[in-house]
Amino acid sequence: MKSLVVRLDSFGDVLLAGPAVRAVAAGSAHVTLLCGPRGADAARLLPGVDEVLVWEAPWEGFDPPPVRPADIDDLLGRLRAGAYDTALVLTSFHQSPLPTALLLRLAGVGRIGADSVDHPGRLLDVRHRRQAGRHEAEAALDTAAALGFTAPPGDDGRLRVLPPPDTSGLTGNGPYVVLHPGASAPARAWSPHRCAEAVALLTDAGHRVVVTGGPAETGLTRRVGGGLAVDLGGRTTPRTLAGVLRMADVVISANTGPAHLAAAVGTPVVSLFAPVVPAGRWAPYGVPVILLGDQSAPCADTRALTCPVPGHPCLDEVTGQDVVRAVHKLIQERQP
Repeated sequence: MKSLVVRLDSFGDVLLAGPAVRAVAAGSAHVTLLCGPRGADAARLLPGVDEVLVWEAPWEGFDPPPVRPADIDDLLGRLRAGAYDTALVLTSFHQSPLPTALLLRLAGVGRIGADSVDHPGRLLDVRHRRQAGRHEAEAALDTAAALGFTAPPGDDGRLRVLPPPDTSGLTGNGPYVVLHPGASAPARAWSPHRCAEAVALLTDAGHRVVVTGGPAETGLTRRVGGGLAVDLGGRTTPRTLAGVLRMADVVISANTGPAHLAAAVGTPVVSLFAPVVPAGRWAPYGVPVILLGDQSAPCADTRALTCPVPGHPCLDEVTGQDVVRAVHKLIQERQP
């Protein structure tokens, strides 16, 4: 059986789909993952994925493209060529799978399943209703099970990626803590001055600190590292970042892709979590986590991209010393 899994949004969202992808792979001869450009690198890290198709949907992302008939026709052509027997459409709790399901139906996919609040008409063969409060990784697994795909024996349902490379040439020798100061939306980020404070305090406490960030974040990582940390801003690929996070004692991150990548390689996370989305659905999954940030702040559940509250109190009232204490607690719990 040829199966298609669809997850059209971000890097972290695709990582959270990983357990469901493995469930589909256990019952399929071939699995293709259809994702958007922001999730493509994560898709290529997932076990169980045989092929990755990338398409930018006009209903996803912060700046979606216009609806172009030629783009739709091109996607339909690729989907028809795939001759998929079944498709699992994965979405977040606030997204509709029905635009995707319509395209899959037009492409002739044999059987389509998704979690859907809206009545699907003839667009879905299996309409799942998620349980309230389920984590996104669990909800994706539930939807896969409703379509007939269950986790294989021995699979613990945690996040996982393909084995990363040795990255000691980037980080140097000896234990270290990673601080990732960036975030996909400003409302989710801990302020740079707080990040720099944490780097200084962690260094004073005897920790080596590695600061990570993408190519567009080199100014941020330089400022946060302050000459005290190993600055890997712009120096990692997704695969090498996985290696850097895997060997860390603890990763400190906002609610953004690297937090989920840390969980996928089994590293504990100090999660600086702005409550604009619920932590119960989006916190790092399956690893020890200490959640910092006021989860009852006025911005809770707004899904805001920019903080609507002056001073960003939900996160900026968290101090560098709070982070140091959390790091020490996670390290102590990790020791045999």
